[in-house]
Amino acid sequence: MKNFLYPPFIKILKLITDKTVLQSLYIENFTIVKQLDLHLDSGLTIISGETGAGKSILIDALGLILGERADTSVIREGCEMAQVKARFKLLPTTQIWLQQHHLDNQENTCLVCREVNQNGRSRGYINRQPVAIQMLRQLSEQLVDIHGQHAHQSLLKSETQRRLLDELAMDKTVLERVKQAYQQWKALVIALNDLGGEDREAKIAFLRYQISELGAFELTTQTLERLAEEHHRLANAHKLLENTQRALALLDNDETGSILAYLSQANHILEEVQPHDYQLKTIITLLDNAIIQTQEAVSQLRHYWHHLDTDPIRLQEIQQQLILLQDLARKHRISLPELPAHFENLMKQLHELENYEEHANRLITQIDTALQNYRLVTEALYQQRYQTAQCLAEQIMQQLQQLGMPGSQFVIAVTADEEAPPSAIGTDIIEFLVTTNPGQSPKLLHKVVSGGELSRISLAIQVITAQSSGVPILVFDEVDVGIGGRVAEIVGQLLNQLGQQRQVLCITHLPQVACQGHHHLRVSKTIDQHTTHTCISWLDPKQRIEEVARMLGGVEITSQTLAHAQEMLQRSHQSSHSPYN
Repeated sequence: MKNFLYPPFIKILKLITDKTVLQSLYIENFTIVKQLDLHLDSGLTIISGETGAGKSILIDALGLILGERADTSVIREGCEMAQVKARFKLLPTTQIWLQQHHLDNQENTCLVCREVNQNGRSRGYINRQPVAIQMLRQLSEQLVDIHGQHAHQSLLKSETQRRLLDELAMDKTVLERVKQAYQQWKALVIALNDLGGEDREAKIAFLRYQISELGAFELTTQTLERLAEEHHRLANAHKLLENTQRALALLDNDETGSILAYLSQANHILEEVQPHDYQLKTIITLLDNAIIQTQEAVSQLRHYWHHLDTDPIRLQEIQQQLILLQDLARKHRISLPELPAHFENLMKQLHELENYEEHANRLITQIDTALQNYRLVTEALYQQRYQTAQCLAEQIMQQLQQLGMPGSQFVIAVTADEEAPPSAIGTDIIEFLVTTNPGQSPKLLHKVVSGGELSRISLAIQVITAQSSGVPILVFDEVDVGIGGRVAEIVGQLLNQLGQQRQVLCITHLPQVACQGHHHLRVSKTIDQHTTHTCISWLDPKQRIEEVARMLGGVEITSQTLAHAQEMLQRSHQSSHSPYN
């Protein structure tokens, strides 16, 4: 059975670590954080602190940057705006994405910013350019994968199990082809339902009424344009008459002098002296043409003036007709220019209903063809899911052996339900089955496992999916809940291994996990004059021993506890071959 983490992909992961990293995270007036400027490094970074200190605020702030929904509750009390900024070092593929969306900054970094104001408005920026929140989500899919502490319970849902298989599939286009085939089939089914059904006669009667109502008018694009032009001309008839008369007076008026008279006079004057200089001949010819053109313009203008329609009754008729047409357009929820096309569409619908059998048979044939195509692509999807399920189940089994569940069996059953109606996600039934006791047959996940066992299964899956994903930055938010002791140490080692390939941030309460980190951050909360502050600090080797000792428990940290913490850190350091140690 092939493993998801192919050797060539390991090289890609190492390249990712070299090229892509969350370099810094700046938080201002976010929940109980007044101001925080955090610089981060590659490897596994542990984030610890007392309960309620605000460890998850870092994850929430990062989620805000990555396009999660936000409201005014995230703004620190007494402030007008919360702001979060993150700077990423990028892979070439992400740089190409930025270039395609005209968001690159000609550097090997990307600055992402999100602001939330008291008025409820939220704004996002990429490289200081405003963008829609959806753009932040698209960018985040290439950069960060957050594994939350509630992933355990969601794993019990069949939808989560199906989505997990599809996300791990080698060829994502198979599911996309299923979606497209389903949409084609559904559109044809809807068309057939609209065509017939029990209310077919009622539809025909209603269409005939609509067509009769619209048919009272000559509904063509040309007719509507002519009607609009005539209305505009009649509405401005008096202005047209007035300006026509003024133009005629300027062009041809024997009493006051006119342009035509002046042109004729100028022409006569030049003709008298033209014999003395033949260069005037061209000018006289131009004046002759101007006189002819002006006389023609005067003639047409007089004709236009005599025949200009100023009929107020006709204007009233057109206005009333346009009002009726506007009312019809509103009634059909379209604009007036769309009426002709709408009328044609209604005629087409009526024709199809009146010739139901012909069109129904054609649609039924198309539906059968579309359904056959759908069955073919869903068969390909089933095969891919089955193969992915076998591979994933085998890897989960291997991880569960390490996580203190020897003898357990984990099965992912993929069943093609041929009786199920088509859907956009196929018709397969996907079930996660497990048994933790040798000799017993696997049963559905939600019926068998305890809380601690579910936590380990969920964690095993998250580690596997994280290894298989191309996302360079992984965040684990208390995913180790419900485990402890030796198992917790193994979990820490798994996260340490991930940290050698990716940048990993891990919030944890477990000292066994904390010891495996390449770096360690401590979150603390202080109250100053009735104001709560959250701060975060890097731990040096001595401080790290003290923090691990605190995590080991006890009201009083004794020398024995400190010695135990130091021993745990030394042992984890010796067992890890990470270049960060």
